[in-house]
Amino acid sequence: MSKDQAVKAQVGNVQSAYQRRSDLIPNLVNTVKGAANFEKSTLTEVIEARAKATSVQLNADNLTPENLKQFQEAQSQVSAGLGRLLAVSENYPELKANANFQELQAQIEGTENRINVERNKLNTLTNDYNGYIKSFPNNLFAGMFGFAEKPYFAADAAAQKAPTVQF
Repeated sequence: MSKDQAVKAQVGNVQSAYQRRSDLIPNLVNTVKGAANFEKSTLTEVIEARAKATSVQLNADNLTPENLKQFQEAQSQVSAGLGRLLAVSENYPELKANANFQELQAQIEGTENRINVERNKLNTLTNDYNGYIKSFPNNLFAGMFGFAEKPYFAADAAAQKAPTVQF
């Protein structure tokens, strides 16, 4: 089924976007380490989240709700750690002025946008696939040949809660 292949190919695109982010993290961490007295716990959090996230792989041939949830949770920890790292960096003018840090920050922001685009594309293709295998007569063949419904990427639970802004 070409729709199944499209979903599998898009899973690869999502993984590629997350891998790009993962590849940028060591450079960011090394740049931040150079800032005097930078919060080591924040750096450690990002390093540990990245290590965990790279150990959780998304398998396009076994795309189950459980596997997708586990992958999303690991990636959410990386996102949260990066968010805190970038927020804490605001307290370090010498770091904010560092050209390498500015470039890495821009690359990470661009990569986060790319991840969102790829996830949205995956959800669109998954919706198309799921609708296809549920419609008659495709549902008969899908059942016979083991084509099951595929899960969607869902928003992180923390994203459902509006942030508190204090002035």
